[in-house]
Amino acid sequence: MGDEFRLASSHIDHEGKLPRQYTGDGQGAKRNISPPLEWYNLPEGTKSLALIVHDIDTPELGGATVPFTIWVVVNIPPTLKGLPEGFSLKEEEMGGDYAGIKEGTNDMKKIGWQAPKMPESGHRVEFKLYALDDELDLGHKVTKEKVLDAIEGHVLGEAALIAKS
Repeated sequence: MGDEFRLASSHIDHEGKLPRQYTGDGQGAKRNISPPLEWYNLPEGTKSLALIVHDIDTPELGGATVPFTIWVVVNIPPTLKGLPEGFSLKEEEMGGDYAGIKEGTNDMKKIGWQAPKMPESGHRVEFKLYALDDELDLGHKVTKEKVLDAIEGHVLGEAALIAKS
């Protein structure tokens, strides 16, 4: 581990289980909340971070596997060391360095964290954090595709965390 750029969660061990409250299978207020994340050892020159979370085992009709986007977050300032549990859709309310963060549209066509009900266990949810040499200006509608296009040539480092449903 040492000084490598990495992503972690106090509630998810790498390749560990994604607790129910972070999925559509949770109960009441403890359902579909974004998990806490922290990152370490940002690459030198990082000006912003972008996060894409998706279920990488979602089957499509015809049998192919197509990642299902759960959460897209851009313009996370490098001054932050993580995002707290339940952060999604609260950036304005939290203020400070959180206020400039922008969440994008997921594959449920909603803004913010939206983990689907998992049809069966064993799906892998990948949290991928990109350290960028610039902030992103993606206009009003932020999507995974727009982020991936915009970060090309601007990625200083990547860190990933995998959880299983």
